[in-house]
Amino acid sequence: MTDLYLIRHGIAAEHGTYQNDDERPLTQEGDRKTRKVASRLKALELEFGIILTSPLIRARQTAEILKAAGLSQQLEECATLAPDGNIHDWITEYKTWISTASKPLALVGHQPDLGNWAELLIWGQAKEALILKKAGIIGITLPPKGSPLANSQLFWLTPPKFLLG
Repeated sequence: MTDLYLIRHGIAAEHGTYQNDDERPLTQEGDRKTRKVASRLKALELEFGIILTSPLIRARQTAEILKAAGLSQQLEECATLAPDGNIHDWITEYKTWISTASKPLALVGHQPDLGNWAELLIWGQAKEALILKKAGIIGITLPPKGSPLANSQLFWLTPPKFLLG
């Protein structure tokens, strides 16, 4: 079994403040809160085999904060984690990765995509009912064999406020 952590990027600049939405960075508050969340995750002794991140700057900055906190030695961009990415494309990549995995996997991305992916992995259909707050985390255990779609188990759904205290 593999534990998968879906992590939404931290608080970013408002929509419309950048000509290209892909370029919206974390705000100072987003950076600060994300660092606190990363520090708390490290204190909980979490460690990821790899952090895969959306190529958008706000997600990349979040992933770099997680790496800098010592949560992983590896960080890679993953185009399927960009907004509107296809979970089926990611599952193909995951099946290749899982053969060498020994630690949990972290995906840093966007809402509603991560919430929808969680629903697909757990229930097999997305209803946009799971809302992942900025710098929030969903933990899912993926099965060792077969498709993870509708065969995975939710073990953690945490808004950042529970990790900031």
